[in-house]
Amino acid sequence: MSYLDICIIGWNLNALMFVINFLIAIRVISSGDRSKLQEESLVLKELKEKLDKYYPYRTVAIVFAYMVPFTAFFRISFRLVEMYLFFQKNENAKMFDYMVYKYSYDIEKAKYNDK
Repeated sequence: MSYLDICIIGWNLNALMFVINFLIAIRVISSGDRSKLQEESLVLKELKEKLDKYYPYRTVAIVFAYMVPFTAFFRISFRLVEMYLFFQKNENAKMFDYMVYKYSYDIEKAKYNDK
């Protein structure tokens, strides 16, 4: 197996994770009430803006993660395991609850590291 073959496998796995991520997003959007989704979106937008103050190049890093073979695969796989464990511990939680938890945790971690 050549290095090119390995890279192609890595990019295919990255693409698979992109599709899985997209399907999860579609499922969450289609299962929610429109007005409630708009309220949740506003809350998440505020948290995202706070997070962007600490990590201004986060979007660029995500794009690069999809370009480097296997990087997005491992990153998203870890996130999926983290989500699974969150939902196991919090039985009535929704995706919104996980996203608020994750954004808040990352903001607090950045504040702590900033000191």
